[in-house]
Amino acid sequence: MAWTFATLKVGDKDSISKEITSDVVEKFADVSNDKNPLHLDEAFAKTTRFGRRIAHGMISAGLISAVHGTIIPGQGAVYMTQSLKFRLPVFLGDTLTAWAEVQEKNEAKKRLTMKNWVENQKGEIVVEGEGLLMFDV
Repeated sequence: MAWTFATLKVGDKDSISKEITSDVVEKFADVSNDKNPLHLDEAFAKTTRFGRRIAHGMISAGLISAVHGTIIPGQGAVYMTQSLKFRLPVFLGDTLTAWAEVQEKNEAKKRLTMKNWVENQKGEIVVEGEGLLMFDV
């Protein structure tokens, strides 16, 4: 469904999914310049509490941004704020689904408060938060 500010109502929700591969993590490390060996070096990661490489938390956050910018609310939406709580690690091979749900709609200011969460393929919430978006168009 193509959402617009006019058609959105409280309770509307939608999602986007992505498999988190080594390539995704390596590209994010390059773009962000976050070269923490926990994300890139299997031998190092084995010595940590996680026992293997984990994805950058901001990859999950990026999926929330992607669902907002491309699906719900979609074109014309601009971030004002975003809170995040990182609940569980994301491992290479996980498939993440980022959700956004309209919590509040301010017609006068053309703003939406969105509930966000990211689930892994087991249905476990790995990240949750709340975003405030405005519409520029």
